[in-house]
Amino acid sequence: MINVFDITEFGAVGDGATDCTEAIRAACAAAEKVGGTVAVPPGVYLSGKFRLGKYVSLEGHAAWSFRSDGGSVIRLNDPEADCLVDITGGFGCTMRHICLDGARLGRGIHGVKLSWPKHNGGNEEDTPSFDDCRIGNFTGDGVHLYHIWCFSMRHCMIHRNAGCGLFIDGWDGFIIDNWFTGNAKGGVRGGEITASLTMTGNRVEWNRMGGFIFNRSDNINITGNFFDRSGGPAIWARGESGMAWGYAVTGNIFRRDGNPAWDKFDSPYQGSHILLDRCVNWTIQGNNFVAGEDDAPGGIPSPDYGVVFGNSKCIILRGNTMDCGAIKECIVDLGNCTDMTVGDNPGQPVGNKDHWWPDL
Repeated sequence: MINVFDITEFGAVGDGATDCTEAIRAACAAAEKVGGTVAVPPGVYLSGKFRLGKYVSLEGHAAWSFRSDGGSVIRLNDPEADCLVDITGGFGCTMRHICLDGARLGRGIHGVKLSWPKHNGGNEEDTPSFDDCRIGNFTGDGVHLYHIWCFSMRHCMIHRNAGCGLFIDGWDGFIIDNWFTGNAKGGVRGGEITASLTMTGNRVEWNRMGGFIFNRSDNINITGNFFDRSGGPAIWARGESGMAWGYAVTGNIFRRDGNPAWDKFDSPYQGSHILLDRCVNWTIQGNNFVAGEDDAPGGIPSPDYGVVFGNSKCIILRGNTMDCGAIKECIVDLGNCTDMTVGDNPGQPVGNKDHWWPDL
């Protein structure tokens, strides 16, 4: 039985000039009949929107770098599409070793999109997985998962999108060993409700607005990540439509976040590493905080504040290193907080020093 379908056998040409939309759609339709693989050889394939079905795997040749796509590249060529790859109803589908390039076409076009009218809209776990993919230059989000139920993203680079890198409204996600860089509306952003996430070993850098931005949310493990030069808080939990509760934030590096150079802040406290409002049951322990400026000399040193919290309760902030962790204050209590354990966080802000690194 044939279960691997090469898009070039359906007429796709990887020359960066031929419209391959119908060929890719035909290969995906054939693969869906048997739960097979759509193979994408190295090359640049122009395409409009196409759909991945149940148990279909889209697989290419992984050969991308920080600065450039390589190997198997699918590039958007339809400025009227809402996304390039639609995975709604593609239960158990996978994307491996693929570069998706939005070419900055249109407005609000997502790289990958899943969208149900309600939570658990498919009546079973969606369970898509993304492995070793590079997704960028879309005018919407890199990956947009609306009412998602269970997914994984590993060793991907989600970069330079006009929306956020990864949008999540739903739960049960594993986000491990990825790069979120240069996205305009945050590295990872939550929707109406975001829950049950494991976020480990990610590099979250140079994203405008913030690194991880969540509203109503619960049970999120943020461990061993590297946050660098966020254009707002590296972790920003607001709890505006409920509470943000049950977070473990441990063993992370927070470096020169709260950069005020890109966007006007609604509050000066957005110039921080961590900003919490209406948060309950948080552990923030064993992290490292440091202020700094841009890679090239002359950037604005940031953040002004380290960890800022208000309207919250049951938070442990202990055992973090904070020498030169912020310009003005390392820890700020905005009030209306109860049952807090704050202590043993050694270090002083930069203050009036003429540099922003710790002294021996």
